[in-house]
Amino acid sequence: MEELSWSEHYKLSWKDFTGQPNKDTDAVAVTASGITFSYSINKYKRTQKVQGFKTLVKAFFYPEHSWCKSDQVDIHVLGHEQLHFDITELHARLFRQRIANVKLHEDLAQTLQDMHVKIEADLMAMQNAYDTESEYSIDVQGQEKWQDSITKRLKSVSQFKSKG
Repeated sequence: MEELSWSEHYKLSWKDFTGQPNKDTDAVAVTASGITFSYSINKYKRTQKVQGFKTLVKAFFYPEHSWCKSDQVDIHVLGHEQLHFDITELHARLFRQRIANVKLHEDLAQTLQDMHVKIEADLMAMQNAYDTESEYSIDVQGQEKWQDSITKRLKSVSQFKSKG
């Protein structure tokens, strides 16, 4: 299995974590997820003026790069890992929302690339804050706070959710 697209109808299970565990860390599980982005820009043939564009933004989970120490994990830890994937989806939605507000202009490619870099940085910052504030799932109340927050934020941008 190469990758899983985020879907509101599918929750991760431990069988999705097919990578080799890192025995040199205290971590009991790692979720590898990310946003893929591509675009095409249509230009008038004669003037090369931008006339439109299309984008594709996807939130993926990468099973072969995700792993768990199966003797040390439980449903609570799985919920923590699922929320990492949900945070990736949140940023895919935020990215789609920002793209929807882009106006056509001549430097569109650079604008889209800059937006991608920014959303990736925002995603990484939130993933790190989540791990820190939930103490990597150890702080149950911190974990619940994040769960509630991300659920609300996903709903607030539901019109930009991944399809499929």
